[in-house]
Amino acid sequence: MKETIKLKQENLPLLAAKITCPSYDRSKIKAGIVHIGVGGFHRSHEAYYTHVLMNETEASDWGICGVGLREVDRKICDTLKAQDYLYTLIVRHPRGDVETCVIGSLVDFLLGCDDPGAVIDKMASADTQIVSLTITEGGYNFNPATGEFELGNPGVQHDLDNPSSPKMVFGYLTAALKKRRAMGLPAFTIQSCDNIQHNGDMARKMLLTFAYKQDAELARWIESEVCFPNAMVDRITPVTTPEDIAYLRTEIGLEDQWPVTCEPFTQWVIEDNFSSGRPAWEKVGAQFVTDVTPYEKMKIRLLNAGHSVLGLLGSIHGHQTIDGCVADPLFATYLRRFMDTEATPVLDPVDGVELEAYKDSLIERFGNPNIKDNLARICLESSAKLPKFLIPTIHENLAQGGSIKYATLVVAAWCLYSDKGRNRHGVELDIVDAMKDELHQAATGTADDPLAFIRLKTIFGDLASNQAFTGLYTKMIHAIYEDTDIARQMQKILSA
Repeated sequence: MKETIKLKQENLPLLAAKITCPSYDRSKIKAGIVHIGVGGFHRSHEAYYTHVLMNETEASDWGICGVGLREVDRKICDTLKAQDYLYTLIVRHPRGDVETCVIGSLVDFLLGCDDPGAVIDKMASADTQIVSLTITEGGYNFNPATGEFELGNPGVQHDLDNPSSPKMVFGYLTAALKKRRAMGLPAFTIQSCDNIQHNGDMARKMLLTFAYKQDAELARWIESEVCFPNAMVDRITPVTTPEDIAYLRTEIGLEDQWPVTCEPFTQWVIEDNFSSGRPAWEKVGAQFVTDVTPYEKMKIRLLNAGHSVLGLLGSIHGHQTIDGCVADPLFATYLRRFMDTEATPVLDPVDGVELEAYKDSLIERFGNPNIKDNLARICLESSAKLPKFLIPTIHENLAQGGSIKYATLVVAAWCLYSDKGRNRHGVELDIVDAMKDELHQAATGTADDPLAFIRLKTIFGDLASNQAFTGLYTKMIHAIYEDTDIARQMQKILSA
């Protein structure tokens, strides 16, 4: 068996002959960023940009301390700690080329579930200038229908009653900002890196609602001192597989227990609005602008919604991956028709972006055969995604008399998906969603009431009272329940 080298700081000189490694002295790095939610996307995106900046400039004040708040984060914490917080980024190109590099911008990791005080102290440290987030849509604890913070959440109640030992992100942020204020330190920036339109505004609204409930005086200070830059983030990053680990072992002789695989494309558009300092990410490809709204909307309504279109329809059909869907001409055509006919007409002009070329690039990226992005991951937490990615497009097209048929079939398919939990071949689907039981219960009522699923106001708002939508949706529900061959229903829509 080929001898391998473990990914550790002391082994970087050995690995440097085989793979690109950090050129900077990691022992001199200060953690100017605390990041909550160290998943694959953070490691392929913000941590990657920061690593490249350190390689190319003197940016030693901008190391990253990762934070996990829950027990489920223990595995990534332990894995990274054992590797001196190093990991390998595997960039897979559509034509089969592979680039690999060791990322060194992460320099520490803390678990809130073990020691909440240590996490609060780290955020409150004078070194910390940014607290960034990839906590997924569900982590913002808002009601999808109203956009308001869910104060009734038991976790929120715990944090209000136990400010020094919080469980949720807004409890930690409030506690840390309170400590900084008491110490006479300036506020840090709270930087969302999640796929939510106006993600900074959303983080601000949710935090202030919580903070005003806990400490109104502190909340007023947060309101005036803390900046929440909006940002658009983009890089397709599938879940790490055993094959990724095996690739490094066999091709490079490297033992990395949790590498990250991603596509070559990456984009980061950031509102230049920070409480104090920030890294010069613009030197390594990020774009700082005064208003990210058009970029956010373009990406969410085309890329993220496009993922959900393929994810739900493809899951029922029996496809396994995004590239498998795009390789199917029917699915590729349906996706492009949705983009052209329903998503594009409700987008705003985007400075410097040619939309037709952008959509072409999305099809190419989705079709990358070397990025096996599993549909189960794409459909993960759909109840948090579709109210932001897809349903607003339906509402806006209804308001201006535009087409809704492509998106409406996706909603009907989501009902079938939630009801039966199997694809058309009878194979059980891997459904992970915080609202899985509620979605299933609503969907099972479809036999008696075809509108049962969309009466979930927390997801669909008032769609069930819109006759133009319900008329078409009811026809589609009857059609796919009578014939679960979703491809046939897609073909009918394309041919109509």
